[in-house]
Amino acid sequence: MTTRRTFIAGAAAGVAAGAALAAVAAAPAAAQNLRPLPMNKPGGRYRPPMRVGMGGTQVCGNFFPTGPEKAAAALESAWANGVRYYDTSPWYGLGLSERRFGAFLQDKPREDYVISTKVGRLLKPDQSVAGSKVGNWAEVPPFKHVYDYTAEGTRRSIEDSLQRLGIASLDIVFIHDLSPDNKDLGDYAAKLEEAKKGAMPELTRMREQGLIKAWGLGVNTLEPALAAFEAADPDIILSATQYSLIKHEDALKRLMPLAEKRGASVVVGAPLNAGFLAGKARYDYAGKIPAGALEKRARIMEIAARHATDMRTVALHFAAAHPVVSAIIPGARDAAQAAENAGSMRMTLAPEIWRELREAKIISTDAPVPEA
Repeated sequence: MTTRRTFIAGAAAGVAAGAALAAVAAAPAAAQNLRPLPMNKPGGRYRPPMRVGMGGTQVCGNFFPTGPEKAAAALESAWANGVRYYDTSPWYGLGLSERRFGAFLQDKPREDYVISTKVGRLLKPDQSVAGSKVGNWAEVPPFKHVYDYTAEGTRRSIEDSLQRLGIASLDIVFIHDLSPDNKDLGDYAAKLEEAKKGAMPELTRMREQGLIKAWGLGVNTLEPALAAFEAADPDIILSATQYSLIKHEDALKRLMPLAEKRGASVVVGAPLNAGFLAGKARYDYAGKIPAGALEKRARIMEIAARHATDMRTVALHFAAAHPVVSAIIPGARDAAQAAENAGSMRMTLAPEIWRELREAKIISTDAPVPEA
């Protein structure tokens, strides 16, 4: 069994890994003079206590490979910088993300962190796919995925995740990628009905039994989240790519009011649009950059620089500002990115930034912005 000791020992093999971990060790001292990370107020439905977490897509090779030493350094850096909410999935690297999170969290007190994972895909051994590219995962382990949104499949998925993570309980469970944009899914309408009869009532029972604290959907479009509210009683929607500095109008009009009415919250996944708002040459998970997006990004960068900050910081603060948003979970591939994300959320931004972004028609007039 891989332990955190052997996982980190393997990471120490390279010079780059040593430099990254040295940066992690220095992070707490550098952070001493910064504000604490923002927290949620208790009350109502369950929300993760902290308003900034870490998404698990980058530590397992999203778009291109991430080695174990770099992944370990990213996780160490996030923890050193005060991050205590972690989101993962069986789909992320076909089990690799959960295994890496589990190795890292092995010696952490269970009450000191919040973790969410997902259901909807079961992993089956298949040596023929080992090392190949599947979806956005650059190099996968010897497993293939099969979709299963039944009650039995949901229980099996959770049991498998607990074993990969090496823990005895989960805080939040999301029904994953049950969405019409998922072309790998097959018949979306049939799978939605399967989840309505299977996964949704099963997760509701698990919440009522105290086995989990909350459940919801983790999707990249709005329609499945709206359908879940019609069919059941979700606590949290993990909405990825739909509420960001550069794309938020539809979610602002449709998802946020419904979630608020139902007393639920939204976790914002991919608040940087999969790296686009951090300067990467990609947008969301498909890679195609929409018309006008580059021009908007250039304007955001100009406004941010004029107020002595950066685009990533502005984007993260915007995504977290809506009162329905319980947390944002940007990903991090290495120690520096993890420290930068946490550092951004400790900063105070000039109110003029939001006025200028409204005037530039980057953000909607109805979108909440951080308080001064």
